[in-house]
Amino acid sequence: MLHPAGRKIGGGLLGRVRANLYEKVICSKISTSSRRQTVMPAWVIDRYGNNSSLRFTKDSMFPIIHYPNEVMIKVHASSLNPIDISMRNGYGAAALRMKRDPLHVKAVGSEFPLILGRDVSGVIMETGLDVSWFKPGDEVWAAVPPWKQGTLAEFVVASANEVAHKPKALSHRHAAALPYVALTTWSALVNNGGLKKDNCKGKRVLILGGSGGIGTFAIQLLKVWGAHVTATCSENAFSLLKDLGADLVINYKAQSLEKQLKDLEMFDFILDNVGGQSEGWALNLLKPWSGATYVTLVTPFMINADSLGVADGIIKSGITLGSKVLKHLRQGVHYRWAIFTPSGPTLDEVTELVDEGKVSLTNGKNRFDQLLSRVSHSRKFPRLS
Repeated sequence: MLHPAGRKIGGGLLGRVRANLYEKVICSKISTSSRRQTVMPAWVIDRYGNNSSLRFTKDSMFPIIHYPNEVMIKVHASSLNPIDISMRNGYGAAALRMKRDPLHVKAVGSEFPLILGRDVSGVIMETGLDVSWFKPGDEVWAAVPPWKQGTLAEFVVASANEVAHKPKALSHRHAAALPYVALTTWSALVNNGGLKKDNCKGKRVLILGGSGGIGTFAIQLLKVWGAHVTATCSENAFSLLKDLGADLVINYKAQSLEKQLKDLEMFDFILDNVGGQSEGWALNLLKPWSGATYVTLVTPFMINADSLGVADGIIKSGITLGSKVLKHLRQGVHYRWAIFTPSGPTLDEVTELVDEGKVSLTNGKNRFDQLLSRVSHSRKFPRLS
């Protein structure tokens, strides 16, 4: 028996009525995106470079749901992270181009106009056919991967497994400040570092660069899990880190940071947000042969891919990582790299922590159409709403 959609509808008035009914009932069920709106406002870049490449447009292409596991989000608030500024400059272009177009079907530069922004808090407008966890009207938040079109726009499409229900305790404006930071921190501490609430109690953790977004979230998460946290920062951030729960705060500008830390009891875990010379001596602060782990978020993978090409960049990065892992394993400590990993289930856990009052945040508010001037005159990557 033929499916109704495969039958001949027929002619005449009855045929036209049937055709209209078919279009309204059957086609509406398989539609994946609105046909009424074709453009939207967004901040885009047409090439990699400085702020001159960034422009505001009201005619950005309206996003479309292509896959049954995707959702469309009406953006209520977004934010900027350092990764967005780096991407504007071309950071990671080679690797991200490979992720977007692994078969090299598209021409070079096909990612433009490129919408920046990773964080989003908003409302579900439409869902793919396989999405059952979300429905239109749900308030959600997410961090969209850097190889996808970003969130500095009126609408954004994301995979449902990258999205979670927004914390009820946060407004959209505040919620948009957290997903990318939270997921990057979680990747470093949990996915790569092996820490979790069941094994963290009493462990001594050092955070190098504790006053940034990742550092401040890590302090709160580790304290919830019962760790003893030492964090480094400049003097003007002392009160902030103490208020967040850090047990010991060290001014890296006062004197030799290495000397100050060597005078302390050794650590079980180090999260390095700084990189550079700190990697040369920081691993000596870990307890040897006890499962102690060093995780850095400052890795050369993207730079290697940009300078050498994706294939050679992967090879060089693999050799570098492998040699460091083996070198430090012989000294009794574990060495890891970490990067941002999108995850809706992880954001569900963060949502629970926020709604229970165990994690808090503060952020500023700026007009969407003032992004360019704010980026030009601020080093703090302003929050937008």
